[in-house]
Amino acid sequence: MQLSLSVHRMSWRAPLRTAQAREPPPRPLVLLRLETADGLVGFGEAAPLAHYDGVTLEAVLGALRTYTPILAAATTEADPGLLAACRRARPVAQALAAVDLALWDLAGQRAGQPVWRLLGADVAAPVAVNAVIGAVLPAAAAAEAAAALEAGYDTVKVKVAAGDDGARIAAVREAIGSGPALRVDANGGWAGVAVAVAEIEALAGAHLELVEEPVHGAAGIAAVAQRVTVPVFGDESAPELLTGSGAPPAAVSAPSGSGPHPAAVPHSAVAGVCLKVAAAGGISGLLTQAHRAREAGWDVLIASTLDGPLGIAAALHAAVAVAPARACGLATLDRFAATNPLPVRAGRLNLPGGPGLGGAFSAWYGAHGI
Repeated sequence: MQLSLSVHRMSWRAPLRTAQAREPPPRPLVLLRLETADGLVGFGEAAPLAHYDGVTLEAVLGALRTYTPILAAATTEADPGLLAACRRARPVAQALAAVDLALWDLAGQRAGQPVWRLLGADVAAPVAVNAVIGAVLPAAAAAEAAAALEAGYDTVKVKVAAGDDGARIAAVREAIGSGPALRVDANGGWAGVAVAVAEIEALAGAHLELVEEPVHGAAGIAAVAQRVTVPVFGDESAPELLTGSGAPPAAVSAPSGSGPHPAAVPHSAVAGVCLKVAAAGGISGLLTQAHRAREAGWDVLIASTLDGPLGIAAALHAAVAVAPARACGLATLDRFAATNPLPVRAGRLNLPGGPGLGGAFSAWYGAHGI
């Protein structure tokens, strides 16, 4: 198979302000094109975000170049050992995700079926998603929350750990009323377990659905979860919670693989984990992580690392198979200045039509990138 790459830098319409309080640079996305000997083409996306996850564009490109001869030597895209061979050569989750997505795209096209059906789902029901409000001033947060409610969202997530959290959350709760779910995401920004516990207790009067990543690290998250009544989810620390390390999942291949394994480090107080296609190493890795989480008794959310449309489409296919009980964090494409090819309708995202990952998304990257 022949692999080709192109790098695109996407400008922001509305950057998401988090606890880091930094204006992000244009968002780099790598489009991977994988062509078989008989001319079938599959696409994947690598979505590193160095200021967020520490993974640089250079690291991803280096890994993908390492994978090129491995994929070139493959006689078929259906070889179940391809992804594992790439991982052994250079285990960069975001680069593995691009290969994994392209392999699933090819598998679906070869079968004439959407990926969600290959994953065993019977129906592609729309996926419920949450609105996201950055760490903005309370009045602005309230206005965004009211607009989200008007647009049909029934779950709102607000970024915290950036100062004035109490006023921001109170303003949002007043704007949306008592019915919609309200969750907060600290992105690990609270300075230690004691601070996180105090902050969560101070916000509890707003009747929070859950709090994501109050601090970084599995041990810290478990310690916070043991001391608060609000459900606590791991996000950036999900791989460590699930495996005891920050390594990408090891027991997956695409489009088929060996069975998933139970969680290595169960923390009984933790309520759930937020899983992401890029950080998990693709659809295959995300499914393995979801199985591990449920073996540990945890809830599962699926979210975006500000992915492009291929990453969002892949997450939607995975979400149909995983069937999370709560709204997912996938309504992020409107953050880009580019036209959104997967718009949210009444708080839901419909899956793209067609075989494979669906949608003619490859043109989006070239048309809108800089």
